[in-house]
Amino acid sequence: MLTPDLLDRAVELLRRGGVIALPTETVYGLAANAEDELAVRRVFAIKGRPATHPLIVHIPDEEHLPEWARVVPDEAQALARAFWPGPLTLVLPRTSKATDAVTGGQDTVALRVPGHSVAMEVLERLGGGVAAPSANRFGRVSPTTAEHVQRDLGSDVDLVLDGGPSTVGVESTIVDLSSGAPAILRPGGLATEDIERVLGRAVPVRASTTVRVSGSLASHYAPRAGVVLAEPHEAVQRVESLRAQGLRVGVLGPESLSLPKDVQRFDVPGEPAEAARVLYARLREADEQGHDVLVACLPAASGLGIAVRDRLSRAAAPR
Repeated sequence: MLTPDLLDRAVELLRRGGVIALPTETVYGLAANAEDELAVRRVFAIKGRPATHPLIVHIPDEEHLPEWARVVPDEAQALARAFWPGPLTLVLPRTSKATDAVTGGQDTVALRVPGHSVAMEVLERLGGGVAAPSANRFGRVSPTTAEHVQRDLGSDVDLVLDGGPSTVGVESTIVDLSSGAPAILRPGGLATEDIERVLGRAVPVRASTTVRVSGSLASHYAPRAGVVLAEPHEAVQRVESLRAQGLRVGVLGPESLSLPKDVQRFDVPGEPAEAARVLYARLREADEQGHDVLVACLPAASGLGIAVRDRLSRAAAPR
């Protein structure tokens, strides 16, 4: 149970250089005081994350933006007003407060205000920012419950705050506003259409960029099982082909998908927002069942379906 005393303990740990697991609406984060370089480097060590792979700084509110970003364009302010707290990360030119340990040595910093009551309470009590990538080993499936964190990281974390299952289920959408026109560097829990509506212009998803951001490697979010992508009408054929090779096959797909009775299906609804919410939990469930390979049905490439397709594509990439 989350009590005021437990929240006080979490904040005290952060102030003393500790690392805690923090619930957010997207996924659980592995949080350290963003101004404590040794604590930030401990996050990298716990995850096994490359030091050049930058972290997202979570801040209490929009008013803290100028502390971390030396330039805040009008479009960044518009997006922050529209979607914070929420699953939106803004990449902006950094101030000296954002150290190389956080930014991976770049001249930009990634910032967001999380939309979860526990995370917001911790940040408000701390009065500053936390660097918080997903609370799992690097490259693996992100955690959406406190139990996932405990299984992945165990005693490596000083404290795990249980805020219930993440309601969005995939990481934030990252928008680069550090120079020139805005661009999406990582699709996520905020749909491109919503961003374009606020800005009044098209915002491209940039596949190649010189700005490094979280979750941008070709192989990421990967379960132990192999992942094979399929449009829903192709799924059964892919299953039969893989089973003919002697593989134990599971399927990530909607209830409407007709499968052989002896093939295990892990329910990932066709509706994109619901698919995003349960995706990582279903990948973890499939791993627990010991499948060799998972046939993943792709949702429509619109709304949050773009983020789900992105995560599945990275999970399926060669490792």
